[in-house]
Amino acid sequence: MEERDDYKFLKLRDAVTCLNQKVNLIGVVIEFGFPKTTKGTDYFCSVRLIDESYSDEGIPVNFFAENVEKLPFIASPGDIVQLSRVVIKTHDGEVYALFNKKFSSFALYEGVDGKDFVPYQVSARFSSRELDKKFIGDLRKWFINFQDNLDPNDFQLISEMKEGQRHNLVGKILHISKVANNNCIIFLWDGTDAPKNNIQTKLIDEMNTPLPLQLEPNPLPRDVLCTFPPVGTVLRVFLDEGNRNLSPSFLRIGQWINFVNIVCEVHAGLWRGILMSFTKFRCIANNSRYALTCLSSYEERVSSNFGRTPTSCESPSTVTEVDHAFVPFASLMDVITYAEVTAKFKCIVRVVAVLPFQVEDFVSPLGIYRVRLTLEDPTARIFAFLYNEDAEKFFEGHPPSNVLRRKMKKLLGVGEDDQSNETEYTVRDPPWVTCCLKSYYIDKNQAWESRRYRICDTRLVGG
Repeated sequence: MEERDDYKFLKLRDAVTCLNQKVNLIGVVIEFGFPKTTKGTDYFCSVRLIDESYSDEGIPVNFFAENVEKLPFIASPGDIVQLSRVVIKTHDGEVYALFNKKFSSFALYEGVDGKDFVPYQVSARFSSRELDKKFIGDLRKWFINFQDNLDPNDFQLISEMKEGQRHNLVGKILHISKVANNNCIIFLWDGTDAPKNNIQTKLIDEMNTPLPLQLEPNPLPRDVLCTFPPVGTVLRVFLDEGNRNLSPSFLRIGQWINFVNIVCEVHAGLWRGILMSFTKFRCIANNSRYALTCLSSYEERVSSNFGRTPTSCESPSTVTEVDHAFVPFASLMDVITYAEVTAKFKCIVRVVAVLPFQVEDFVSPLGIYRVRLTLEDPTARIFAFLYNEDAEKFFEGHPPSNVLRRKMKKLLGVGEDDQSNETEYTVRDPPWVTCCLKSYYIDKNQAWESRRYRICDTRLVGG
């Protein structure tokens, strides 16, 4: 233990043995959560500290205050907390430190990126001392090379999400979008594909309330999408309604983060994560073994001949056939971010919606097919059109309505025993199918802004 002017800083390893005693601590914040109200009138938050003596589990520190402004506001995981006169307690076998608003004090300092020793937040009764600098400097040096002893079995991949359950997800933040009312959307990726979902709609709904192409209010700009990897689901993470005034401003693009107890749910057939009041944030170093393993698995996948194949697709359905059998597959993210406006691609997708919803309306009064399909894979959703001669090839001419309806039901994943019509609620599981796409523009002066996609060189043969 280190002697100071008139008090001691305890190593965390020593502090956990001092039950019911007041101690002074300094450590790195490895995990923290949202502030919340107690059953009484106080506000509460908890952070978990580590130091070089106690870095595996760390020690929770529970703070109570009369208002939320008096609680510590952690600017970033990895920042440093200095604590005076906190009481060591135990609950259900776990040792923790209790910050008592009547006599305890704290100070927050920047972590390894800190340029000085000036705290960015202090509580009442805190008094800084010259010797503080040595402890802060030593912790910064130690944490630079810190490797969290993470057990991969303690985490779930995006590919392992289950609806309505709490998960312990680790991923890289690819983008953060600011939206209305101080809210934000976090775009999280770990290189794996989210599980495919059933589509639970009425086919007629596509006319007035179509399935969304994305969960964010507006499509992301192309320059942002071009920073996304070509494979792996990018999970949209939202704040729960009760936390929307507590936007996690400490999150940074390019940072790996662990969301502890994030709730995963499905909306309009798309996965999203929800940061609840009980969700916590844990610091993950970008060079941690876990992050490097995810990146290594991703690199191995994209270098494979089958890397663009969705992991839930053992083999594409024979519902469709394409002309370009030996052309490499592209993901829909590849399609969206391709460097040229016009190009051709071969993809494995699911057809999750169609407009018009009745096959009798596929052909215009002029005898020309005009159909819009909604395609999805683990990376994106897009609209793709069937028009004129490309559509005639796709539908193999102009088959009778009953034949076309049977084929479309199979393409849309309507069960063989499902006798519902297009106006009735149904649960669909569209198969993975192969199709060819071509991108084009409708305004030469605004080629990128008017870029569209059309299905080509593909036949609907199932049914």
